[in-house]
Amino acid sequence: MPGLVLFGRRWAIGSDDFVLPGAFELFIRLLWWIGILALYTVHKGQFNCPGGGLLHIYLLVLLILLASIICALSALVYISMQGTISNPGPRKSLPKLLYTRVLLYLPEFIWAVVGAVWVSDSSVHCEKTVINVIIGTVIASWIIIIFTIIAIVIVFDPLGGKKTFYFTDGVNRNLESSQSGQLLYNVKSSATRVWEKRIRLLCCCIVQDDDHRVAFTSIAELFRNYFSDTDLVPSDIAAGLTLLHQEQDKMESCPQDPEEVLCHSPSSLVTDDLDIEVENAAHYMLFAAAAYGWPYYVYTNPFTALCKLCGDCCGNRPTDSDITGSDRHNFHFGAILKITGLQYRDFIHISFHNKIYEIPFFVALDHKKEAIVVAVRGTLSFEDILTDLSADCEDLTLEDVLENGFVHKGITQAANYIYGKLINDGILNQAFTIAPEYKLVIVGHSLGGGTASVLAIMLRNSFPTLKCYAFSPPGGLLSKSLADYTKPFIVSVIVGKDFVARLSMPNMEDLKRRIVRIVANCNRPKYQILLRGCWYELFGGDPDDFPTELDRKNQAVLSQPLLAEESLMVHRSPSYNALKDESHLNSPPRYPHLYLPGKIIHVVEESSSSRLCSSDIKYTARWSNETVFSSILISPKMITDHMPDVVLKALNSLSQDHGSCISC
Repeated sequence: MPGLVLFGRRWAIGSDDFVLPGAFELFIRLLWWIGILALYTVHKGQFNCPGGGLLHIYLLVLLILLASIICALSALVYISMQGTISNPGPRKSLPKLLYTRVLLYLPEFIWAVVGAVWVSDSSVHCEKTVINVIIGTVIASWIIIIFTIIAIVIVFDPLGGKKTFYFTDGVNRNLESSQSGQLLYNVKSSATRVWEKRIRLLCCCIVQDDDHRVAFTSIAELFRNYFSDTDLVPSDIAAGLTLLHQEQDKMESCPQDPEEVLCHSPSSLVTDDLDIEVENAAHYMLFAAAAYGWPYYVYTNPFTALCKLCGDCCGNRPTDSDITGSDRHNFHFGAILKITGLQYRDFIHISFHNKIYEIPFFVALDHKKEAIVVAVRGTLSFEDILTDLSADCEDLTLEDVLENGFVHKGITQAANYIYGKLINDGILNQAFTIAPEYKLVIVGHSLGGGTASVLAIMLRNSFPTLKCYAFSPPGGLLSKSLADYTKPFIVSVIVGKDFVARLSMPNMEDLKRRIVRIVANCNRPKYQILLRGCWYELFGGDPDDFPTELDRKNQAVLSQPLLAEESLMVHRSPSYNALKDESHLNSPPRYPHLYLPGKIIHVVEESSSSRLCSSDIKYTARWSNETVFSSILISPKMITDHMPDVVLKALNSLSQDHGSCISC
């Protein structure tokens, strides 16, 4: 950190990133050199076979070439081990070593071609062992060359040519404002185009229309804004995450804040009984999970699901349910039936139609709870991911309710789509005609939970007794006024350290700042941080007490603008210099704060028998509020805690043991 400047451009790799790959290649090269030396020693003076003279020269040159590469790699690894992430000074000679190493690829490539020609020459009749060794040498050379090319493609930064144009402290800072503005505009435009191309490449398998093109541009702008003021390489982020995880684990062993205890107190919120809500949530989570269809059913029943689905679903599609969208062999519908335990006749409408801003859902009669359930599916396709990432804010104005409220744009458009289907197509009218005394319940998990929440807000005036259960909804969903408005009729359920429930642009900005600061102030080399981090994530143990300068810095220093510390970056890019006035922590936030919907039930592990997984996990549930989820927590379970099967397992465990629900 910052990215290595080589051949006049910035690369997405740091000067301290060559320790581990360089050591691995060095190990391979040493074994290779020893093997070739042994072969040459054993067969010395025995190169009298046809083609033996060329073989003798080939082995000699190969030994010299490998020795040169080993020396270059040894120096490269040693220099890359010096300094720290934010102090690349001791590694200033590394670019020269890299130029030397790159130059050695040319004779290696030529010699690989020579070896291939020699091996393919039919006039060569040397000992079979020698020929096999040369074949292995040629193959190894080509494998290393190919992997090197792949690595170069991976670390290539399309914006590297622009980011290496650094301002100095002298006359270049006195550019005319028009020149500076034009430069900034060019950098921004180029960055947006690069991100848009990447997104299009990832989504090349889906049909792209005007909605997709608008979403691509919006998401590209989002990524460009997020990464515009940092000069981090991927390994810096990995090191920062592992440092943050260990720091958080150390802080968890400290006494809990009084404010944290207070916000978990059930008396601080006027709510329904926690046990009843947990039992209802466990029941309705089945519907939210069923909305995923056969992928969820196969995931939770890997050995028997396909046989059951093939046996039950290959018949004709039932005609008494309104089904739209593609469901080949009725696998989705069959899985929904098995997960929910409902009958064919209980389904009013099922939609498997899936486009950007248009997500699948179904409407069913739940006779056990006497409810008409609208279950919205979570993220399961590229289109859903684009809906998730369309994270701009949008106004949501409701008559006689609020003056203004901000909501997640992509999720709101998905809710508008389902709202149109339910109301304009008469689906809810049909359901209430069949069961007029039933209440309306809207459920969903992840993206489905967020969509269900916004949909509940839209339907609240028409259905005052409506209830919504949002399981693991995205954190950046509703403005504060809307979040408070939803508390009487929406319940959000969050498990553990769920990443998505804490995912919002302000939280991501906060995570970026924390990563930069902890990485910049750690006095250990990056390779030590990563090796220790991998061991800690895999095998646990006590968090490492990495030496850091954070404790010796006063609050004024820690509150400086992002990337303003001289120790953090040796050079600053023009995009940073042009934007530095916008980066102060006390300036208006770039993104408005959005919150989780409704009342929040936080389900946490009370105990477990292992680190990553456990056959005996005890859960406890407590009321919480949105401030508890204002920071992203780093943990191996930050992803698994979001999975629908984990949420369902936790809620079932709680509903079966009511005693564990009254821990607060």
